[in-house]
Amino acid sequence: MGRQGKGARGCRRGCLVMAAFVAVTLVAGAVFSRFGGFGTGPSADAHEFARYAVPVSDLRIPEGTRVVALGEATHGNREFQELKLSVFQVLVEQQGVRAFALEADFGGCEKVNRYIHGGEGTLQEAVGDLVFTIYRTDQMAQLISWMRTYNKAAAPGEDLRFYGFDMQNYGHGFGLLLEELRRLGLDAADLENLWAGDDFAEGVGPEQLEAAYEKVAEALESMGDGADAGLALQLITCLRQNIELGRLVDSPEGYGARDRLMAQNVSWILSQEEARGNRCIFVSAHSGHIEQQGSYGPDDKVMGNLIADELGEAYYAIGTDFHRATVNLPKNDGRRMTHTFYSYDPLAKAAAACGYETCWLDFAQVPKDSTLAECIDGPVMMGRVGEGFSPLMYVLPQAYRVKREPSAPYDSMIFVPYAHPTEIHVVQP
Repeated sequence: MGRQGKGARGCRRGCLVMAAFVAVTLVAGAVFSRFGGFGTGPSADAHEFARYAVPVSDLRIPEGTRVVALGEATHGNREFQELKLSVFQVLVEQQGVRAFALEADFGGCEKVNRYIHGGEGTLQEAVGDLVFTIYRTDQMAQLISWMRTYNKAAAPGEDLRFYGFDMQNYGHGFGLLLEELRRLGLDAADLENLWAGDDFAEGVGPEQLEAAYEKVAEALESMGDGADAGLALQLITCLRQNIELGRLVDSPEGYGARDRLMAQNVSWILSQEEARGNRCIFVSAHSGHIEQQGSYGPDDKVMGNLIADELGEAYYAIGTDFHRATVNLPKNDGRRMTHTFYSYDPLAKAAAACGYETCWLDFAQVPKDSTLAECIDGPVMMGRVGEGFSPLMYVLPQAYRVKREPSAPYDSMIFVPYAHPTEIHVVQP
């Protein structure tokens, strides 16, 4: 009798397991039907795609644009990093843009800006000043090197400038603030006492830092407009933002807060350039940050959405996507690895069918009555990979695909059918 009872219980467990499996299968099937399943989906009409897709060198932006933003579908592919330079070159040579702004910390990018203006140090050190591992690549070195070479021959006032609009690291910013205070003849002793060589001294907390920043900011503002204190004040702004982000980073508001702060910094960069007589700046960030209609929630818009709210049609967003991408991603132990992903994007698949290495599609040039417009204005599963990996991304491709009408977040897109991983180099401090 005992064996029979045990067998009955086993049967019931088996039935429960089978029921759970069926339920999971039904849920997965519903997810697949909504967001596309395994595979890469259908292709847009390749012949029609070829009528409107052009080389990136033919890229043009509308008159009156004040911010051009280029998104990266991934941070770990060399083609998307190469686009930073190729798109910026077009904007510099054809559109008169003189400012490059990167999703990296303001302080580190200011050090790069000094390097491209003939500052001391090596190219490797300049790349290392960007802090983020994703930028320790040959492609970033080529961009910085090209800007330094350009500036050597640039006429007065035509030089290029390198900005950052992030605030996640504070080391370079704090060191530069001390330099600026000394240059302006202000006493920096109170701040210097908070620093212990390569980090804040033990026991220094946010409240003490905020009080010190406030005191210095008041001293700078009291100097008047002729004091050339703008850089020091922006360094303080970013250092304060670092404190604010630190308080929110583990909360639901963390992502939205960072985008809000980055949008504020982009606005500052634009105002600086307009004061120089330059009407437009170029911004580079992950695609998720530059969307014109993106958000993390009802009250947490992404950076591009906030800028678009402020500038309207003067904000121009260029998205990117891949058909297949082998992406360089971080492991939990700090080392790197590569994983391959496929989008479910019919436009990217058409770019692959046409044999393009890269191409630009201006949505404004595609007739609304064409079948291609149906892919531009209808929901598409685009590829998007951040700086994290989960095995779930192989089990459910929807984990790295986002459903959007391409014309909603972007004005145009650049397609890289086959994207290859970056090579990360060790940069000595």
